[in-house]
Amino acid sequence: MSSMAMACGCCSHYYCPSQHPLFNNSLSSSSSQLKRPTTVVVSLSKSNNNGEIDKSDSIKGSGTTARGRRLLKVRQDKLQREHERVHNYPAWAKVLEDACKNDTELRSVLGDSIGNPQLMKERVEDRIRKKGKDFRKSKTGSVVAAKVTFRDFDPLDSFIWFELYGSPTDRDVNLIGSVIQAWYVMGRIGAFNSSNLQISNLSMEHDPLYDSDKGFKVMPSSFHDISDVEFQDNWGRVWVDLGTADYFAIDVLLNCLTCLSSEYLGIQQIVFGGRSMGDWEEGMTNPDYGYKSFKI
Repeated sequence: MSSMAMACGCCSHYYCPSQHPLFNNSLSSSSSQLKRPTTVVVSLSKSNNNGEIDKSDSIKGSGTTARGRRLLKVRQDKLQREHERVHNYPAWAKVLEDACKNDTELRSVLGDSIGNPQLMKERVEDRIRKKGKDFRKSKTGSVVAAKVTFRDFDPLDSFIWFELYGSPTDRDVNLIGSVIQAWYVMGRIGAFNSSNLQISNLSMEHDPLYDSDKGFKVMPSSFHDISDVEFQDNWGRVWVDLGTADYFAIDVLLNCLTCLSSEYLGIQQIVFGGRSMGDWEEGMTNPDYGYKSFKI
């Protein structure tokens, strides 16, 4: 029999190493140096039929859930994007964003590109190309196309209405009045006659031939009458009788007004037909209340 027993609780005749002081100190020192990962024990307690709590069931977890980790990842990504936006966002793009708050034209040019520096750059470059040499020239028109509608329009007896973005100045009245006057003069002398459109149907690759006799014999087509151009606040109107002129005269007028609105005078909408628009007061011709007119 060995002189040393390897189990505790042995009889007094045998020597047990675990009882030796040096052995106990060595175990204590080793235990203090051993590092183990910390775990969280979650106990699921339930009561049995006698009302006593059963603590036999328990599970071990990491302390986080899959949903919690996903939310943490989302927050981290959001903070990262915000950091990049603040520190990497171009200074010129920030200047454009601030300028849009007080500049409706610039806001219309950028549109939905705000927040995307590359798209903002493309929109501005496109605007510069379109304006060309006149880029530095202040634009007095509107970058938004005028809305065009028809309301029971009778070519022989109807009003044409213009809604501006504000009350017109004397210059604005003269611009619109001059366009309407030129349009009427051309219609009056038979310019809008679709029965004699010889050149528009020919190719210009070779010198076209014009049949003067055909143009002379064609049935005349001309405007009959027109009223003065009137304005009350931001609404204007003119009464027309297109007579025997063809309807493409309306296309010609719209082409003129579209360019006028874009480059010189912003027109919000154009309405063909209708007896009353906006706050128009029939018979009110007092300049003190916003009435202005252009003599045709």
